[in-house]
Amino acid sequence: MQPLGRTRWAIPEGYLPRDSAAKPRSVRSHETACLLNAGDSPAEVRLTVYFADRDPIGPFEVTVEPRRTKHLRFDELDDPASIPRETDFSTVIESSVPIVVQHSRLDARTGVAGLITTIAYAQQFTPTRAS
Repeated sequence: MQPLGRTRWAIPEGYLPRDSAAKPRSVRSHETACLLNAGDSPAEVRLTVYFADRDPIGPFEVTVEPRRTKHLRFDELDDPASIPRETDFSTVIESSVPIVVQHSRLDARTGVAGLITTIAYAQQFTPTRAS
């Protein structure tokens, strides 16, 4: 199969509310990066999280096996550090092979869950004469 996706992605929007941390996992507000590796080789994926007022944290490293999907909840990432709550953040995702990245948010702060989702921004490789 021809590779599907890109190797660099960006999610410029992220936020984890503080008030939902004690709720059961199934109804806790969260951000998720849904990673699809439709190819024939494992995807070694690195996420770096950026902030407005502090240094980035990361990389968070995961492997997405060939022809598999992995959904990463940002509220559960903790190595090398946890993402602080009540803080705006953005994420850059880099993969060793092309993948597809979708971003979703579940907001359950009011007791009524709202779900939003979008495809992350993908950087297209443009070859130059030196490449």
